[in-house]
Amino acid sequence: MFVDLPETELREYRSTQLDPDDFDAFWASTLAESRAAAPAGARLERVDAGLRTLDVFDVTFPGFGGQPIRAWLRTPRGASGALPTVVQFQGYGGGRGRPTENLLYASAGFAHLHVDTRGQGAGWSIGDTPDEGVTGPQIPGVMTRGIDSRETYYYRRLFTDAVRAIDAARTLDVVDPERIAVTGGSQGGGITLAVAGLVEGLAAVLPQVPFLCDFPRALTIHDTDPYHELVRYLAQHRTKVAHVGQTLAYFDGVNFARRASAPAWFTVALMDEVCKPSTVFGAFNAYAGPKHIEVFPFNGHEGGAAQTDADNIRILHEVFEDADVA
Repeated sequence: MFVDLPETELREYRSTQLDPDDFDAFWASTLAESRAAAPAGARLERVDAGLRTLDVFDVTFPGFGGQPIRAWLRTPRGASGALPTVVQFQGYGGGRGRPTENLLYASAGFAHLHVDTRGQGAGWSIGDTPDEGVTGPQIPGVMTRGIDSRETYYYRRLFTDAVRAIDAARTLDVVDPERIAVTGGSQGGGITLAVAGLVEGLAAVLPQVPFLCDFPRALTIHDTDPYHELVRYLAQHRTKVAHVGQTLAYFDGVNFARRASAPAWFTVALMDEVCKPSTVFGAFNAYAGPKHIEVFPFNGHEGGAAQTDADNIRILHEVFEDADVA
């Protein structure tokens, strides 16, 4: 069933999320610290994955605080020169998976950097990157990890890792630094929006049913995880409601969307119980760059699934060839 406002109201909806006065300064300082800790770059080791049409490389690059982050780089076999590139981020609980998973973008002729997710990768896809150095009370999952402070909150580290993935990609000979697109579904969509708000010069932004958007509304209309991890935490930490809200404002897709300029193609599903459509529209309606949203009225959190895959390939070919598909 429909789980939120009618589509006509969704298109008019505006989030109540506010920009912290020092939002830009906080993120500029965060990124500068991590870039000072380790220069942009990546170590590549070729992997024999048994594939005949693609090359696969095990990648390690410096993320938050210079900590090592893992990824897979997949390219068409024998590719030379600078390729248009897709950097992909993972959904909640997932990691980079195995080298033979997720072959779509490289099969379409792009370089594909498939980024691991620190501290995740045991839910539905394996990961290889630990989350270092933060303790304190938390609900199982990562939504409340380090939430007492914007400096210690989990997504400060994860979003910085994602930005540094773009830094690393731009140093690779096989990557055209002027033709990089970012994408991901659910949590990966939220990470995509963060990168869109923090990185200049992206060719395209493709957030699919994005999570981590419009926290003021999300926390009051979801009774499913992962948003409900925050609700359960606040049910016990009753005096921290305002403080947690202030922390979350630095990590809300709505505030990153307000700073984004690259062309974006969102997806949303009107029967999505995990990322309800008003939270997605909260980010979409705030998005400052050229934008389009594909609405799937009768789908849940799977969104457009294989149809979105096909749409993304078409969009990316046209964007990378400088065609106007908005």
